[in-house]
Amino acid sequence: MNRFSITLALAACSAFCCAATEPSVTPIPMRVEMSAEDAGFTIDSLTRVYIDAPDRDAALLEEQLAAAGMGHALRVCDSVDAPRINFRLKPVVDGISSHEGYRLSVSGDRIDAEALSPAGLYYALQTILDLKESGGTIPAMSITDQPRLPYRGMMLDVSRHFRDKEFVKKQMDAMARLKLNRLHLHLTDAAGWRIEIKKYPKLTELAAWRPQKTWKEWTDNGARYCNEGDTAACGGYFTQDDIRELLDYAAKRHITIIPEIEMPSHSEEVLAAYPELSCSHGEHGSSDFCVGNEATFEFVEGVLDEVMELFPSQVIHIGGDEASKQAWKTCELCQKRMADEGLMDVDELQSYMIHRVEKYLNAHGRDLLGWDEIMEGGLAPNAAVMSWRGTEGGLRAARDGHRVIMTPGGYCYLDSYQDAPWSQPEAFGGYLPIEKVYSFDPVPDSLPEDAKPLIIGLQGNLWCEYIPTAEHAEYMLWPRMIAIAEAAWSPQQRRDWDGFKGRAMAVSDRMRKAGYTPFDMRNEVGNRKEALVEADHLARGCKVTYLLPDSGLPAWHNGYPASKEATLTDGKRGGWNYNDMLWQGYMNTGTRERLDVVIDLGRVCDLSSISADFMQICIPDVWMPEQVTISVSDDNKKFKTLADIHHTVTTDTGVSFKNFGWKGSARGRYIRYRAMAKQGFLFTDEIVVE
Repeated sequence: MNRFSITLALAACSAFCCAATEPSVTPIPMRVEMSAEDAGFTIDSLTRVYIDAPDRDAALLEEQLAAAGMGHALRVCDSVDAPRINFRLKPVVDGISSHEGYRLSVSGDRIDAEALSPAGLYYALQTILDLKESGGTIPAMSITDQPRLPYRGMMLDVSRHFRDKEFVKKQMDAMARLKLNRLHLHLTDAAGWRIEIKKYPKLTELAAWRPQKTWKEWTDNGARYCNEGDTAACGGYFTQDDIRELLDYAAKRHITIIPEIEMPSHSEEVLAAYPELSCSHGEHGSSDFCVGNEATFEFVEGVLDEVMELFPSQVIHIGGDEASKQAWKTCELCQKRMADEGLMDVDELQSYMIHRVEKYLNAHGRDLLGWDEIMEGGLAPNAAVMSWRGTEGGLRAARDGHRVIMTPGGYCYLDSYQDAPWSQPEAFGGYLPIEKVYSFDPVPDSLPEDAKPLIIGLQGNLWCEYIPTAEHAEYMLWPRMIAIAEAAWSPQQRRDWDGFKGRAMAVSDRMRKAGYTPFDMRNEVGNRKEALVEADHLARGCKVTYLLPDSGLPAWHNGYPASKEATLTDGKRGGWNYNDMLWQGYMNTGTRERLDVVIDLGRVCDLSSISADFMQICIPDVWMPEQVTISVSDDNKKFKTLADIHHTVTTDTGVSFKNFGWKGSARGRYIRYRAMAKQGFLFTDEIVVE
């Protein structure tokens, strides 16, 4: 975490800053500290600008001032002209250690902005624009500002549904005003290859096109590809000239574009175009490259050569996630590779590929970046990790000396529902309201001090399987990316949800006026009503004995323990999705049995109701029970069945909840609740006894 002295300080601001409060400025990301005097600076037709910066950066500052309606202030003045706005690069700026930091001083007749680099001056300009939007007169103040994290990112998945370059530029405009500085483009995946590679033309002649417009229609119809010229062809790709245009646009806004080229998996589109690179050498269906085939590395290196020629980013993202590795276990070439290299298992075979690709990138002056699966089998020595499967992988990588960008799915995956699922367009699943996004601290206090600087970034990810239109994409990005921006820039101790919420609403309002389509926070439904208050009932706090499984292993799935043995009687009810860790998950392979527990009430009680809620979300394989049996006993030996509920489980595409319970009149001390399922996961949160 950056530590710097501040006289009067302000954290970075957005172009869409909100209405003034105390002291007339409430920007995003949040200020560190600020006070203001009564006097201030008014930007009007008399204002002049002096810019001491390289010509390219001076021209960009002038362009941004003009775009903000301040064109009258563009005349370059000499040092005696006043009132004026001065931008100066300096070798040393008091209180600033980051090249993106700046100092800003406002008095009655001038504004002085100082920075170590053009990026710092650019961010000072964003603050000036915000201050101007807060009112006609900018209060007199002194600001010292710099980011908490050097990497402040947003990922756009342009594979599942292609977005044109104008859409990407529009999002970069919003990013720049929020001081986000990394755009991660997910350019390749099964649904489409989205970048021209001249050495391998089939990638854009075939693998960039499909006969169905949406990802869902495409997968439902066998996930086939078609030729670019087919009448039904849907898709697209960026030409290399398009990429150069985007890179130039990004550079002017001090944004680095990071390309992601998936390997060894998520590569169905490549293997459809070049089937000789798969283990099966088939025409369709393979997802993993054949790591035993030297032609695979020839292909990968050929693609990376063109990618590196286009993109100046220091890191190149190679994916590395969710490889099935199954074909490698029987592929003769992969098995030979493992024998020749002394590899113990397929995890080490994946690590072999990651290491080899990293060496190739290093030889060309670049570094490898990948999802946290690249740690399996041993992490390549200079690789950086994007931690998406929770935070533990990233924290472990930082402790081991690797650079880490935090992007855990529970806080940063913006394809999740941002409000009650019934009120929203169909999403991949999950429930991620902006408040939860904002709550995430990417650099926890529990991390050793020497490892904290290795948490270099925070990123929000928009996966687009269920996001077919540009308007829908913006709806999912904003305002949750506003929360990411503040969490990545502002000091943790200065962040406050209640204050941020109003500012984020105002930012969204201004974005809407500028032609964006953000989610409307004012009409937010909020969390499931059952999750808002704790349930008080006869079984609360009572002991729960799990009868499954016989092996002695935990009855719940390791990934969804909730509060373990206390879960089903702790009074806490779950929200719209199991990712809130209030729902306990069960999955027993090869059997219908999922949940079988006995609750000891401690004494014989009169009973009128016993029930539990379950959820169904088909996409991640979460289902309702097909049978629930509820019984009661005085001695925990002989049980009387109160209800035997049979349920026909149907497939649907939404998120649904159902209560399975008994009502009547009975007495007993021990309650047995048993639930069975035909497939997948079962989730429940509380067994309520009345």
